[in-house]
Amino acid sequence: MAKKDPTDLSVEERLKTLYQLQAALSSIDEKRALRGELPLEVQDLEDEIEGLSTRVEKIRSEIDEFQRAITQKKGEIADAEASVARYKSQLDEVKNNREYDTLSKEIEFQSLEIELCNKKIREANNRIQEKQNELASNEELIQERQSDLEVKKSELDEIMTETRAEEEKLKEKVKELEARIEPRLLTSFKRIRKNARNGLGVVYVQRDACGGCFNKIPPQRQLDIKMHKKIIVCEYCGRIMIDPELAGVKIDKVTGEEKKPRKRSIRKTASSKKTTDASDMD
Repeated sequence: MAKKDPTDLSVEERLKTLYQLQAALSSIDEKRALRGELPLEVQDLEDEIEGLSTRVEKIRSEIDEFQRAITQKKGEIADAEASVARYKSQLDEVKNNREYDTLSKEIEFQSLEIELCNKKIREANNRIQEKQNELASNEELIQERQSDLEVKKSELDEIMTETRAEEEKLKEKVKELEARIEPRLLTSFKRIRKNARNGLGVVYVQRDACGGCFNKIPPQRQLDIKMHKKIIVCEYCGRIMIDPELAGVKIDKVTGEEKKPRKRSIRKTASSKKTTDASDMD
């Protein structure tokens, strides 16, 4: 049997299909609500771990740079010490004061270079120690976050396992219902639902008011909604409105007629009490 063209559906059928779609989507929202903030918490932990891992790699790279700098400075110290030793041996062979002064200055300069290199090495070692402490702290933090992530993932997987099958069935139902709705109407419904705070794009009339924003609906507009002659939206919130019967909801209408006899009985009781009091006074 060929599928019915969405444009061939009556207004009543369209409204009923929309409400069924709304119910299926609301059920999916409820399933997802069971997960709460877990997906976001898992994502945040994964992002934090990734950031910490990047920081750890950067710290290790900085430690390597300091270690290379130390190696370089040690090489410069060795060259300077060799120069000092060579200049000192040349002092014994000087022939005049000028050569002696020149060699002495070179020895002094190389000695200062050695002191400067040793200072740089001490500073680098201090920085390496700081970076190693920072590295250990970050690695410990990664382990803690990794442990938290495993717990959160376990909780999320447990919930997902419980709801996955039902959610997949609901998604299939949503696809079937969407195929029965004309694209223009479906697009409007999705836009309304997206803008609605509670995710409801279709609501039924409750106590003479819109079931979405609870603003009062005029009697004539309520009659139009019950007639199913056209799709009517709330003039306040823009939601599509249907009557409770079409939604399959039975609402007991409570009127004020039950209260009136009670008030009259109270008044009768009061008047009878006055009569009794008057009789007592006589």
